[in-house]
Amino acid sequence: MMLWSLIKILSFVVLVTVITFGTEMLIEAQGGVTVQYSGFELSFGPLQAVILILVLIAILWFLSKVIGVFFALLRFINGDETALSRYFDRNRERRGFEALSSGLMALASGDGREAMAKAKKADRLLNRPDLTNLIVAQAAVADGDEATAKATFKKLLHDPKTRFVGVYGLLQQNLQAGETGIALKLAEHAFALKPKHIETQDSLLKLQAGEEDWQGVRATLDAKLKHGVLPRDVHKRRNGVFALSQARELRVAGKIQEARKLAAEANRLSPALVPAALLAAHGYFEQGKIKLATRTICAAWLLEPHPELAAGLAAIVPDENPAERLKRFMIITKIKPTHPETKMLLAELNIAVGKYKAARLALGGLAQSDPTMRSLTIMAAIERGDGADDQSVRQLLTQAISAQRDPQWICDNCGDVHQSWEPLCLNCQAIDTIGWKRPPQSDAVSPQILPLIVGHLSPSDQSIPIVVLEAEVEVLDELGPTDVETKT
Repeated sequence: MMLWSLIKILSFVVLVTVITFGTEMLIEAQGGVTVQYSGFELSFGPLQAVILILVLIAILWFLSKVIGVFFALLRFINGDETALSRYFDRNRERRGFEALSSGLMALASGDGREAMAKAKKADRLLNRPDLTNLIVAQAAVADGDEATAKATFKKLLHDPKTRFVGVYGLLQQNLQAGETGIALKLAEHAFALKPKHIETQDSLLKLQAGEEDWQGVRATLDAKLKHGVLPRDVHKRRNGVFALSQARELRVAGKIQEARKLAAEANRLSPALVPAALLAAHGYFEQGKIKLATRTICAAWLLEPHPELAAGLAAIVPDENPAERLKRFMIITKIKPTHPETKMLLAELNIAVGKYKAARLALGGLAQSDPTMRSLTIMAAIERGDGADDQSVRQLLTQAISAQRDPQWICDNCGDVHQSWEPLCLNCQAIDTIGWKRPPQSDAVSPQILPLIVGHLSPSDQSIPIVVLEAEVEVLDELGPTDVETKT
């Protein structure tokens, strides 16, 4: 806005300079204009000639207006009762549209104050509230005048042609003000007026999800699919996400039967969604359908192995001993045997029964090819079980501290880490963005101090006590099959 004002000031200065320079040239110019007619002669200097021409142009303009009024008056006398009013209305309408055009230009350039002034002038000259109210509202928003914008948006509600614009404008104002309850009702009304409007669909979806209206969210998703603004595969995935959310809510409310049906539907719609597979399997387990619960978890493991699926499979037979569990878990450890999650799971199961050589074989070279905190910790447990010295075990645990973190539930939108899967990010409120992936690599421990941690000290540093990770070594000393089994 300041730039536009500066441009206008500079333009005015340039115009005055040009006029002054032109006037001086005309005064200093030689010669002039001579008019002769029937022996009558008039002589004008250069400046006088220019003034005469401007006066003649003004007279001609005035005469054209008088002639226009004269003809309008003649039509009125001849019986056209609206001739005069039409003539003056056309002039007023022309000036009104000029003001409206100037307002639009100012609005496009970001000059909210100028746009507001032109819009109000157009409002006085035009009897077109559907146009002028819209410009006034947008100008008020650009100028930061929320009260005027709100009042004008409300005026738009009275005209069916502008009702949606009014509702949508009030919706945006309430969203910015954080009035989600009112915004939800406005979004529902805007959606009813214009169900194909993508921005309205997205606003309604986000507000319904924020209010945990899962049934409403699924209805909105169906509308987005119907109007072709949501790919079918995305719709299917998100429908499964919110069916799962609805099933969780019903289970909390004590409606177990309905929750089981919705969990099964969520698993069918989105079989790769780990929480859906777990809740569906839990429902089958409650009904005594052990084989069906096991098949549900195995089907999810086939799509993507996940530690929570292993925990879910363990919960199906909670009282079995480590040897029985190792045997039963062969049903999933044979699926995708080269996957890192399968290797680590099988290694942990073998550690639980004291088969450290089998655990080492199951883990393979994972601790070297893909050294993560978990794989290195498992390797440390194997080394301890095989009777390795404390220094070797401590070194592996030290490497685990600064190693790549294992996958977690992380929002793809903002990067926030969640303890468990959620349909909405708890930080940025984005929908269906929580995925199981590794966090960015970070150096938890500087490489320079690693020798101090593992005990490689120079003679001059022997007085520095080595206390870091002693607790971890003691934990491994005390780690028994039951502890590992519980962890698995």
